[in-house]
Amino acid sequence: MTQAVDLIPSQSSPLSLQDFLVWDSGDDRLYELIEGEPMPMSDPTANHEDVADNLYDLLRLHCLEKNLPFVPKRSKLISIGSRNGRDTARRGDIVVFAKAEWERMKGLSSSAMAYIAPTLVIEVVSTNWRDDYLTKLAEYESIGVEEYWIVDYGALGGMRYIGHPKQSTLSIYTMDPETGEFGMPQQFRGDNNIRSTVVPELAVTAKALWKED
Repeated sequence: MTQAVDLIPSQSSPLSLQDFLVWDSGDDRLYELIEGEPMPMSDPTANHEDVADNLYDLLRLHCLEKNLPFVPKRSKLISIGSRNGRDTARRGDIVVFAKAEWERMKGLSSSAMAYIAPTLVIEVVSTNWRDDYLTKLAEYESIGVEEYWIVDYGALGGMRYIGHPKQSTLSIYTMDPETGEFGMPQQFRGDNNIRSTVVPELAVTAKALWKED
């Protein structure tokens, strides 16, 4: 995920999720809602965008070819819920909705976002890698996301997450329905074929995600 920059001047009172969805920032930037405060996102690098675009294209085509009941979308908000009465909504790099939920939203006038836990969330790691490996991991686990991918194409994460020496790594966390927790991640590098319970038979290597030679 691209890094969040400094908060805008504090609101006189925290915004609810519904208020945030109709809130006018006065600029063209993308925002997340963090405990009631709108937080602007920094613009992603060209490499970050290329990796996210490539992965989105792969998933979209795969879901269509295999007739999977999922709809991948770029940069959609995800409701995380409230803490101390303050709402949080993250903006995932790629959010994969259940097709039935996406069709339901098409009949609504409200903003298209993940009001309930999406099936799959993918974050492409930027310099704020701790958010992806720690904060968002816990948040997505708490709402019951079935699978969470961390695409660390730049090998930016700490060694305790991607090993030593650092290599470009895809980490896939899968929800254990019995415990309600993510298990230990499956990790894929180089020529490793990606294995996912949500999008089976993907037939793509890890390095193909970031177009590594």
